[in-house]
Amino acid sequence: MLAADTFARMAAGVGTVARCAPATVRLILTAFATGGHVLLEDLPGMGKTTLARALAAVTGGTARRVQCTPDLLPSDITGVTIFNERTREFEFHPGPAFTNVLIVDEINRTSPKTQSALLEVMQERQVTVDGTAHPVPRPFLVVATQNPVDLEGTFPLPEAQLDRFLMRLPLGYPGEEAELSLMRGSAVGSPEDLAAVLDSAEMARLSDVAERVIFAEPVYQYVLRLAQRTRGHARLRAGVSMRASIALCQAARMYALTDGRVYVTPEDIKALAGPVWGHRLVPLSGAATAEESAVLLDEVLAEVPVPVPHENRG
Repeated sequence: MLAADTFARMAAGVGTVARCAPATVRLILTAFATGGHVLLEDLPGMGKTTLARALAAVTGGTARRVQCTPDLLPSDITGVTIFNERTREFEFHPGPAFTNVLIVDEINRTSPKTQSALLEVMQERQVTVDGTAHPVPRPFLVVATQNPVDLEGTFPLPEAQLDRFLMRLPLGYPGEEAELSLMRGSAVGSPEDLAAVLDSAEMARLSDVAERVIFAEPVYQYVLRLAQRTRGHARLRAGVSMRASIALCQAARMYALTDGRVYVTPEDIKALAGPVWGHRLVPLSGAATAEESAVLLDEVLAEVPVPVPHENRG
């Protein structure tokens, strides 16, 4: 299938500069093609920023980076209106948000006020400054990073902000050969040197193809039963929302395309449940860590019966 070949070429390009697992690359490409944002949660020095820049390169887009600090202002992301004395008019000066891939480094180190400035652009693909809406380029993806260990001086993301991210992904350590290669000083390519595999128009066509992927009724019912089980879990204060169920279905269609299929299987749902739903769970103890979410979702997946194979293709 042409879509699968496109994903394979994008993954190959990203893999030449980003030293992370192929499964992670597949997931982040799925998120971007679906039109969803990604929260990369891992330790410093794991290549999170390089991965985001490589993603922009293979999709023929631009990337800009914002380093979050406690004194970062909303206008430092969205832009500002300035009075031009020569023309005697106010002019809008776009901020870093006007790009295809916006890298928001250490998002939990900036204030809640600045974090909230991202809500509109992540949901509506526009920023409103002084009452005027300004659309950002398409496609548009926020790749935010945060360190799950160093929490001193941070501002945890509220549930409304977390819900705007399609996936939360860890990168993990590179494989032995990749790490040895880096230790030996072997040359690593630069994201800027990567050739574009597709453009924005072709990305839109991928979305059109994904809409035609078969999603059988038993698989819809499977997603619903999983969602309902999280809502009634004894160790959860809140399960996943309707937005989360819809997001999982949309991502599953694109995920199937990456495998060259035109139908979604329960295995796709299982593979995506953690990345798409993990950060949306609200345990009784507070915000869910990636490890706690994984345990809870494993319990849910084990308790809900899987549709039989012949039911899955509609």
